[in-house]
Amino acid sequence: MRSGVLAQKVGMTRIFTETGEHVPVTVLKLDNLQVLSHRTVEKNGYTALQLGAGTRKPSRLTKADRGHFAKVEVEPKRKIAEFRVSPENLIDVGAEITADHFVPGQFVDVTGTNQGKGFQGAMKRWNFGGLRATHGVSVTHRAHGSTGQRQDPGKVFKGKKMAGHMGDERVTTQNLVVAKIDVARGLVMVRGAVPGSKGGWVLVRDAVKKPAPKDLPKPGAFKPRAEAKKEGA
Repeated sequence: MRSGVLAQKVGMTRIFTETGEHVPVTVLKLDNLQVLSHRTVEKNGYTALQLGAGTRKPSRLTKADRGHFAKVEVEPKRKIAEFRVSPENLIDVGAEITADHFVPGQFVDVTGTNQGKGFQGAMKRWNFGGLRATHGVSVTHRAHGSTGQRQDPGKVFKGKKMAGHMGDERVTTQNLVVAKIDVARGLVMVRGAVPGSKGGWVLVRDAVKKPAPKDLPKPGAFKPRAEAKKEGA
């Protein structure tokens, strides 16, 4: 199991294939994505990588966070995430993961927080059909109808689909296809839409329900700490 990546959603656009077909894609940017620390079975009980992306002013961090970044000699990050990996796929601390971590044509799963819609009725929130347009129904055409039973059980069960807050939830969209990558600019273009608003952060992993391509780089595509420092300078 390889590590995923922490990416920022830039927006949507389209690209053209060699046959002239246009493909709608979501552009995801890997913004200075570096390995911050390891989680090991001996110390933590599981194996994982902690990754950080973006940049942040040190003055906006807590003393503990400043110490964490100073210990690994990495500039403060805006967003941090953990990815479970197998022991043989650990990547050295300080290495910068690049866009060719994925390959075109590969299936990926993207996790993010979808857009909030506020308080919505049952028809918009749950796709209810609403009440009839005539035959005695007036005013309440978009109502959700009955919510409970009779004297037994005499209550409304928890989780009943009703009007309420919609969106702003953690969502995973599975089996999206990587259409194109741009290593120089750190861009991964995924076919179709992914959860979240422009500027939001998403987690991109190898698809769990599709076989991985044979040419996937393992443990991943990355620049060692020394190369990342040279390019930053």
